[in-house]
Amino acid sequence: MNAPSIEKLKDMSHAELCPVWIETFKKQPPKRLSATLMRRILAHEIQAGASRRFPKRNQKRLMKLARGDARPSAPGLVAGGRLIREWNGATHEVEVLEKGFSWRGQNYRSLSAIAQAITGTRWSGPRFFGISTREGSA
Repeated sequence: MNAPSIEKLKDMSHAELCPVWIETFKKQPPKRLSATLMRRILAHEIQAGASRRFPKRNQKRLMKLARGDARPSAPGLVAGGRLIREWNGATHEVEVLEKGFSWRGQNYRSLSAIAQAITGTRWSGPRFFGISTREGSA
């Protein structure tokens, strides 16, 4: 039996609500629970259940994070986005492209190349622009 719609709960009697309660909560309803209150609680549970549904990959990811099995992923870079970094008093703005990056009108394949051009030394580009840490997580 699937949970009825909230609209259908309005027309159900106490006796009709009991099996819905048992299916929803896996136990008998409290003895003196009125049909009105039962409807309200069931309606809330139906709404809450609907808002808890999200893709399985997100559920798996959350379970891994809860167990400590996985690190949070770094934020994704989207074409058109901008990375801004101040270095030695100058502000550097990098545009994220479909394939690579643009800085001062020149295209680069990696953030590390831009970080090296800015600083004159080898850097991890993602670390330089603050989108990852030494351990590799955001």
